[in-house]
Amino acid sequence: MSTSATPSVLFVCVHNAGRSQMAAAFLTHLGGDRVLVRSAGSAPAHTVNPAVVEAMREVGIDVSAETPKVLTTEAVQSSDVVITMGCGDACPYFPGKRYLDWQLEDPAGQGVAAVRPIRDEIERRIRDLLTELDIEPTA
Repeated sequence: MSTSATPSVLFVCVHNAGRSQMAAAFLTHLGGDRVLVRSAGSAPAHTVNPAVVEAMREVGIDVSAETPKVLTTEAVQSSDVVITMGCGDACPYFPGKRYLDWQLEDPAGQGVAAVRPIRDEIERRIRDLLTELDIEPTA
């Protein structure tokens, strides 16, 4: 990756209502304007999972205004790193992109107590990703 350009990361899960929303929010929170963040779903839900909104609020991040977005070929093409979370073959593949597949439990239909460990694991992985991108976390 070029050191002069801002790296772009796309998070993809099926509904774009839980895991990818949490990951995008953590990367935006910790990476600031030093990284371009997108998230999308292969079959987006209508709203972000309320338990995810609550779990993120507990760590001081508000995702209540976010809306699930549909995965587009353009979003993948314009991203340096594509991180999938259980969307399987629904994610288009382009040579030259860096793909990571994060095996994380789906928080859909679960309460906030079940979402917390998923949230914490996502934060850990985001901090590792920032290290790999040579970006110092802001918090």
